[in-house]
Amino acid sequence: MAEKLLLLTGTLAEPSLRRVMEGIDAAEYDWTVRALGVKIAALLTADTILRRLTETGEAERVLLPGRCRGDVERLAAHFGVPFERGPDELRDLPEFLGQGGQAPDLSRHDMRIFAEIIEAPLLETEAILERAAQFARDGADVIDIGCMPEVPFPHLPDLVARLKAEGYTVSVDSLTPDELLAGGRAGADYLLSLTEETLWIADEVPSTPVLLPAQLGDLDSLIRAGDALSARGRACILDPILDPIHFGFTDAIVRYHTLRHRRPDAALMMGVGNLTELTEADTTGINAMLTGIMSELRIDNLLATEVSQHCRSVVRELDLARRVMFRAREEGSLPKQISGGLSALHERKPFPYGPDEIRAAALEVKDRNFRIQVSRDAIHIYNRDGFHSASDPFDLYPHLDVEEDGAHAFYLGVELARAQIAFQLGKRYAQDNMLDWGCAVAPAREDLTRFAPEGTTKKARKRRLGRD
Repeated sequence: MAEKLLLLTGTLAEPSLRRVMEGIDAAEYDWTVRALGVKIAALLTADTILRRLTETGEAERVLLPGRCRGDVERLAAHFGVPFERGPDELRDLPEFLGQGGQAPDLSRHDMRIFAEIIEAPLLETEAILERAAQFARDGADVIDIGCMPEVPFPHLPDLVARLKAEGYTVSVDSLTPDELLAGGRAGADYLLSLTEETLWIADEVPSTPVLLPAQLGDLDSLIRAGDALSARGRACILDPILDPIHFGFTDAIVRYHTLRHRRPDAALMMGVGNLTELTEADTTGINAMLTGIMSELRIDNLLATEVSQHCRSVVRELDLARRVMFRAREEGSLPKQISGGLSALHERKPFPYGPDEIRAAALEVKDRNFRIQVSRDAIHIYNRDGFHSASDPFDLYPHLDVEEDGAHAFYLGVELARAQIAFQLGKRYAQDNMLDWGCAVAPAREDLTRFAPEGTTKKARKRRLGRD
């Protein structure tokens, strides 16, 4: 039986909302649209709805405009029916209602992320714990302690023990046997990295070893080492080493492919740092490509670093990428339209409205509050006194008449700067909201609309005055 849905809106958006809903499957939704006497849907508040909505009819759910502010639970309690905010843009409503496909399940993956804390011997224990906590929040499964050649690390055992006590899975990354032994005896879960010549370390400690070739590119030695440990009943992980571009990158990919075919069931590792750290390019795309290769080859362990400033979100990116690739592989589909989180710079549908639609909406505005929208052609700003379009905010400023109002000018400057970035890069812009940079940016700070003065939207003014 179709769900009875009541959609609340403003008078300007009512015709568009009805057109969008006419494309919704009637077998799934029995819908009613009701405008509540305000022009702009985003200006609806809980108080306005309580004053103007007398009843909800037979609705089983009430859907509010996405930018509507106020206490949804209060509305639900008053009317005795669930209230929910919809998407910010009407064009996204079908997908929100499940007509564009259900939101994909990204809870599953089959790759283990080792996040390496570089130069750990030089860091205080508390600094390492703080970094470990951040890596874990970003999705790391294993905290890798990076040792340094010829740099003493006397507090390594205590550090491993402390991390284990805090609940972390721990690996020790060193080519020095004494450090590997010390880390293993202190309880490290994994040791990076043993070779054919140092397999004896695995006989001394229970840690799972990660194996490297005896010499770079020597796949045979790596396979012999793995076979030797398997014969002893020991688990291990094989790492053929991913070399940087122009220094063996393509040959390294071939080695991974060859190794997977020679040892179909072996656990493998790929360290992505030689690509992310040593290529001056946005890491979201690099990580998407590498996790795609890993997904095809069933490489189930990856080692990540965040040394360079441009790599500061690598672990978070890899966490999302492994989930997207798992989902796509399980469905037998392309890794597309699953999540936009790896599209940090551009978006799949950046401009929901064309300039003619924006101009038509502007003709209905009767107040002096500025609205800002972006189409693929320009940045548009309008109120009752005029409609102006340009690609550069400096060309818009002479038309705004805000020279005497510093707070208003500041607010519009911030919003127009966001709009210009969205216009240039092809990103979704929504006034009074931060731009969405996907998983490349940690959760956003409070928005700057707290500074919005009179003459902007009522929503922005209420946020500035702390009444929202």
